[in-house]
Amino acid sequence: MLDSDELAVNRALWTIVNEQFTDARARQAWAAEDFAWGLFGNSERRLRVLGDVAGLDVVELGCGTAYVSAWLARLGARPVGVDLTPAQLDTARRCQQEFGLSFPLVEANAEDVPLPDGSFDLAVSEYGACVWCDPERWIPEAARLLRPGGRLVFLTNSVQAMLCVPEDGGHAGERLLRPQKGTFRLQWPGGGFEFHPSHGEWIRILRASGFAVEGLHELYATDDAETHEYYDIATAEWAGKWPVEDLWTARLTANRPSACEEGTPSFRAVVNPRRACQGPLLSS
Repeated sequence: MLDSDELAVNRALWTIVNEQFTDARARQAWAAEDFAWGLFGNSERRLRVLGDVAGLDVVELGCGTAYVSAWLARLGARPVGVDLTPAQLDTARRCQQEFGLSFPLVEANAEDVPLPDGSFDLAVSEYGACVWCDPERWIPEAARLLRPGGRLVFLTNSVQAMLCVPEDGGHAGERLLRPQKGTFRLQWPGGGFEFHPSHGEWIRILRASGFAVEGLHELYATDDAETHEYYDIATAEWAGKWPVEDLWTARLTANRPSACEEGTPSFRAVVNPRRACQGPLLSS
């Protein structure tokens, strides 16, 4: 779990990123007719991982400027955006006013969300909680927030990309630059605290929190993709050869672990009696 100092580092980093890039890009992202996943615009219309969201209660964990929530709201979902960084949420509120879309925004760490148990049908994270929060904490928290049978969909960096990105920054190369062991938790020089579990670790954590994995989509750059203007994880050429992102889908089973179940590494956060009787702390 991230401590207060580490959370402050991540919040400060994303305040800078918002100033340099995400605030200016927010309007374009909100205006997009079709949502596209990740760095190279893999269309949800083609991937169809979210399914029909009309009428669903959705929580976006690490929503940033909340363009994913905006797209879901247009399709008839009832989203709630959760993010740690006030600057990102301020941008989201400005876009809400500009586009005439209103949904709650919550300033919170996705490892500890001030919303009641069993409030949502779908939890989504696109480069949000799944990179910047401890999966041993935010995955059980997502399970707590979901109703039985609810789904979790999240997009994160691929294992291959993380092993090939230079330590001092820049695009992934064609050689392994670090051992896979030890990448669960990373801090790049001058960067924030990130989490990059292996596929096996993701499956272990998901199962421990009561999720059944439905799919893992390894995303490549589309044929017409161009290298991203700001995020220097991988070039379009590299991402055309190796998967640059992992898109996971999982469903919360009816027999999820309880707070009394022993031997479950992440059981502590699955059920939280304090939050079960706590009303939502929302702003819109």
